[in-house]
Amino acid sequence: MADDLRVAVIGAGRWSQRAHLPGWARCPGVKLAVVCDLNQELARAAAAQFGAEGISADYREVLAREDIDVVDVCTRDEHDPLVFASLEAGKHCLTEKPVAHRAEDVWRAARMASQRGLKTKVGLTFRYAPAIAYMAHLVAEGWCGRPFVFNGYEQNSQWLDPDNPADKRILSVPADDQVGGWDPAEEAITVSSLEGYGAPIIDIGLMLTGAGIRETVGVLRNFVPERRRTNLDHAREPINLDDGDVFIAKFANGALGTIQSSYVTVGNYPGVEARLYGDRGALICRIVEENGEWQRLWGASADQVEFRRLPIPAEFFPPQHQPSHGWEETCYGNLIRSFVEEITSGEDGNQGDFAQGAAVQEVINAVEASHRSRAWTEVRPAPPV
Repeated sequence: MADDLRVAVIGAGRWSQRAHLPGWARCPGVKLAVVCDLNQELARAAAAQFGAEGISADYREVLAREDIDVVDVCTRDEHDPLVFASLEAGKHCLTEKPVAHRAEDVWRAARMASQRGLKTKVGLTFRYAPAIAYMAHLVAEGWCGRPFVFNGYEQNSQWLDPDNPADKRILSVPADDQVGGWDPAEEAITVSSLEGYGAPIIDIGLMLTGAGIRETVGVLRNFVPERRRTNLDHAREPINLDDGDVFIAKFANGALGTIQSSYVTVGNYPGVEARLYGDRGALICRIVEENGEWQRLWGASADQVEFRRLPIPAEFFPPQHQPSHGWEETCYGNLIRSFVEEITSGEDGNQGDFAQGAAVQEVINAVEASHRSRAWTEVRPAPPV
């Protein structure tokens, strides 16, 4: 590798420009080499804004370049073809969640990366929020003691309005890969909130309790049964998507958990709340834009049971952080700093990697199976990586 890591970002859409590209642009030791997108106008504008050297419309051309060290996959939904192609090309890989919809495919990607000596990272955004990172630090120091109960929420009212299209894209012509939810049967509901919103809070629960989930029972619900499918559609139609879900978890260390995700629950972005209660203390963290703030942390102890606000130390913020920076660029600033340090250090550490993404996907798959069977479901243990 050259002195600076040379990065290719595949996907120049809304989330790429709000989180990924600012993170790379502000991270020391990084050169943004290329922005790749089928929409060349979008790629050109993003490259100009964030100082990329060039643009491309063909990811295969990008992956063939020997001067690219890291590939960031920030495309819509189906990430695994690009992920496997990036690993095959010998590139360190960051991808948005999910790596793949089936946990066994994520484990396969984790094994491939390990065998090739490549670092990986999944866009599990909120483990990198300064308040959550500091919360995890306090937990590791023993603030809560032995964990008893984890409560996790990720929810906002993004799709409460049925005229807000189920598909976020601004289409000019009909797309071949439209959002699903065609089958109206309750047991056939299409997973949506559980995977998109559930993944980050599941990840936080696994991190804070320090244990895997061994068994779960859950239910998926379609609260808004009719809505516009895309921006090109004027009429509402039945779309059987999981827009809300709740599940109970039994952790391997004896802790219990409840997790709830939804994008039709009244509240602001991003709508994350994590609570951990143990035999020595408790911590509550909210990552929600409210009254000019977006992150807060409170703590209590067994001998001081009233919760008090805890300040977040400066070292938990990313390089070049400014008070005006929102949660997107702050979280991704930390995520990308972490990834760059893991790649350049030559050490084994790799938080939030594909193996962690696979552990999260195992839980998602088990909750989905529990809903369809209406029964407690075991979460498969992690295979060797």
